[in-house]
Amino acid sequence: METTLLILPGLGNSGEKHWQTFWHEKFKNSIRLVQDNWDEPIREEWLQRLNEEVAKLDSPTILVAHSLAVSLVLHWAETNTNKNIIGAFLVAPADVDSPEHTPEIIRNFSPMPLYKLPFPSVLVASENDPYASFERKQYFAQIWGSDFVNVGQQGHINSDSDLKYWEEGQEILAQLIAKINLI
Repeated sequence: METTLLILPGLGNSGEKHWQTFWHEKFKNSIRLVQDNWDEPIREEWLQRLNEEVAKLDSPTILVAHSLAVSLVLHWAETNTNKNIIGAFLVAPADVDSPEHTPEIIRNFSPMPLYKLPFPSVLVASENDPYASFERKQYFAQIWGSDFVNVGQQGHINSDSDLKYWEEGQEILAQLIAKINLI
């Protein structure tokens, strides 16, 4: 059975030039989570929407999260479970604990959950991401039990990075899926 991708955009949604948007168009097996309020996110509302979407799943699914949505995945998995969630592809986590790196509007997603995820995951990080220090992302990966992939100088790995279909990201995702299929 084909793996479903549940695409989880972060603050402000992922615009038309964002790799998540390209992936959603390319992969017929993808679902894109839509939040009611992209610009003033409330953690409980985002969690509720994610829960509603996860409850509808009927096939093995990987959570494909960017930025603020990475903390959403960690908050969700801390208190929820679903047999269809088989992994997480975590890209450029925004450090919700750091006023130096992230806006006040997302502070309700703090503290960042620190525990080992109950499913395989990979954390993809850029060396010059303004929303979290590189060392902090390495620390997150270690605590969460995530494989860590450094993609070099890619900024926040978002629309500004102009990655289009982000082939490198697709390869990293394919490696995650291969690893899950071996378990």
